[in-house]
Parts: sequence; C-alpha cells; structure tokens
Amino acid sequence: MSENKGLRIDHYKKGGGSPSYKETAERMKEVAKQQTMATANMMKIKYKILILSSKGGVGKSLVTSSLAISLATMGKSVGVLDADFHGPSAHKMLGVPTGQGMSARMDGTVNPVETTGGVKLASVGLLIPKDDVALIWRGPIKAGAIKELLAYVNWGPLDYLLVDLPPGTGDEALTLVQSIPKVTGMVLVTIPSEVSKSVVKKAIAFAAKVKTPIIGIIENMSYFRCPHGDIVYVFGKGAAEELSREYDIPFLGAIPLDPRVREASDRGKAFFLEYPDSEAAHAFRDIAAKIVDIVEGGKARIPEVPED
Repeated sequence: MSENKGLRIDHYKKGGGSPSYKETAERMKEVAKQQTMATANMMKIKYKILILSSKGGVGKSLVTSSLAISLATMGKSVGVLDADFHGPSAHKMLGVPTGQGMSARMDGTVNPVETTGGVKLASVGLLIPKDDVALIWRGPIKAGAIKELLAYVNWGPLDYLLVDLPPGTGDEALTLVQSIPKVTGMVLVTIPSEVSKSVVKKAIAFAAKVKTPIIGIIENMSYFRCPHGDIVYVFGKGAAEELSREYDIPFLGAIPLDPRVREASDRGKAFFLEYPDSEAAHAFRDIAAKIVDIVEGGKARIPEVPED
C-alpha cells in the first residue's frame, strides 16, 4: 500500500499539535473521497444488515457468524464486517486466527479474508498482532476507522453484508447508519433476562430515531437442553417474544445454550460448521430463512416508539 492509503493500526497512532490549514484541507478531501468510495462499495451489496444489541455479552458475534454461514449454505454471497474494535471476535467465530491480516491491492484497497464457510471477513482482529493488544481509541478515531473499512475493503458484489456491532447505540452504530447508503435493517439480539430485555429497548428506540427498519429479534442463550431431554431456562423465559409483541417486531427464533460453542471457539473453529446437526445450528438455519423472507420480500419496518 502507499503511505496514505489502506488499513493499518499505525495509521491511528498519529498525534500531537493542531493541524495546519493545508493538512485540514487535505484531510477533508480524503474524507470526501472515502465516502464516495464507501458509497460505491456498498451499492454493490444488495442487503446491508446491522446486528445490534444495547447490552454486551449476549452473543452477537456468534449470531453474526452463524447467520453468515447459514446464508452462505443457502447459496448467498455473504460478507461480515466486525465493527467491534475493542473486542473483535467475529474472526474467531469464523475460524480465522488473530493477526492473519488482509492482503493489499495495487490500487490501495484490501481484500477481505475468505473463510472456510465461504464468508468474506474484514475485522480489526485480523490486523492486530495478538489478542492482548488493546485499542485505546476515542469516538472520532473509531468513526474514521469504520469509514476506512467501508471505503477500502474490496467486498465486490455481495448478496448480504452482516455488520457485527459493539454493545450500545453510540459512535459505531451511528457512523454506520449514516455512512452506509440504504441500510436494509437491523437484527436485534437479546438473552431472556429482564436486564437484557430492558436494555434492548434502547436499541429499538435507536432504530426508530435513525429511521432504520428492524428485521426482527433473536433470543440467544434461550434455554439449555439437558442430556436426558429436559429444558432448563437458565436466564429466564420469553423476553424476546414479549419485545416482539410490544413493538410489533418479528420474533425470528430462539438459540439454545450449547457448551460446544465455547469449545469450538477455543479451538479456532466455526461452531456452525463443526456441529451442523446441532439444535442450535438448525435454529440458525430457520432464522436465516426467515431473514431472507423478510428482507427479500421488503417486509422490514421502522418500529414505532412513542416519544416521551
């Protein structure tokens, strides 16, 4: 890559002093160029879906990666953009090691990594050398990194791009909604607890505020099926369905707890591919089919949230 192009961690370590008028003008030109490139990139992708939850620890990366592979097995061309800079893990869920990198092209763009599941992947987790590297970035730097990923990653034509977002409704989510033309919609992820349910309402309010459709809601870690067949509701029961009824949002399905998710991730393998006949994998296939029906049928709607 040339000195001023491409994706590299060093790019975000510059500091010190106020920029000159010339530097500011050059930066404004670069930002405008990036937005033009990002728009051109995104227009090659039919459906752009944000995977969102206002609460951490609900398994968005697992959901994102498993849905991506599910869609790929349906014959769809799929990409995953991991926008969780402080805790990137989508690459591990897709069986790609930290620090693998993304190959540069002569035009200054980079190629996403092709995973074993047939999914294209771009993530900061591919650029950092090891897992214990902490990216201590403020909001403007994260917004700039997102815009560079949108501009410089050479996705090519895709049917679906799934974006794995960090917890909350802050800089990353807002930057993506504002930078991606014609966002198809959001898929919300929750667990059955009352705490998660109450926090996910913020994500619904966010979608309404930025006028972005919600495709549906998924309940992860919904239950645990014991070896002898009994079901235990570890975190509670029915939170996603209650949100679905309250806000008239499609309930896409429930994903059970499965210890093999942790085992597969620890071994650097994609759970969906390692255990394709598991109850969770079947649930992901059903959910992916519902998403295709809603998205390609133009059924996603902006939620109605009364303002206080």
